[in-house]
Amino acid sequence: MSNQYSRRFGYYSAMLACLITIVTFGFALVAIPISGANCAGDCVEYPYLNTAAQYPRDFLWMPLAMALMVVYVTLMASIHSYASPQKSIFSQVGLSFAMMAAGILLADYYIQFSVIPMSLIHNETAGLPVLIQYNPHGVFLMLEELGYLLMSLSFLFVAPVFSNKGRLEAAVRWVFMLGGVVAFGSLIAISAIYGLARLDRFEVVVLSTNWLVLIINGILLSLLFRRQLRCG
Repeated sequence: MSNQYSRRFGYYSAMLACLITIVTFGFALVAIPISGANCAGDCVEYPYLNTAAQYPRDFLWMPLAMALMVVYVTLMASIHSYASPQKSIFSQVGLSFAMMAAGILLADYYIQFSVIPMSLIHNETAGLPVLIQYNPHGVFLMLEELGYLLMSLSFLFVAPVFSNKGRLEAAVRWVFMLGGVVAFGSLIAISAIYGLARLDRFEVVVLSTNWLVLIINGILLSLLFRRQLRCG
């Protein structure tokens, strides 16, 4: 019976992870970059303090991303429960990295959403340029990079939980592994080309890669957990 509860919990976590990631992705795409390497024109420059008009459009995706972090941790916990005793060490480490990633990203998004707009509106701008999301080498983007790198590590560690016995498990395994490899490979490649002046190039790649992994494996894991429920 406990397995049935954990599989049902995993099924809903996977479905929610997929749905929330899709919606968050949609809202994030609306927030067209107005600074950094991906800015197409009319870019804002340092100190980025003339951006109050961007609220709320450029900030709407952040509460959704915070909800996604919570669901992401529950999904990793479900994978840990699904793991066989022999492979639970991998899922435990993956879950630990997931909690670290979620903690960093939750704090990053909460501060950006709650502090920056009101500070801009009230012209309380001392020390703000290093924190604001439009700074391509500021605290916000660097914490995003760190958070999503830790998420990529969690993907790499939970991948061995899924064997190659069936197509579904094999697909989940390879999507997690590919996501992690792309994330760290892109960090190496972009850093080799641009060094510390990579601006928001890597942040865009690692965020997009990890969100695609959550969408694809959200679907695959929901199918896997549902099959387990039916066989249960």
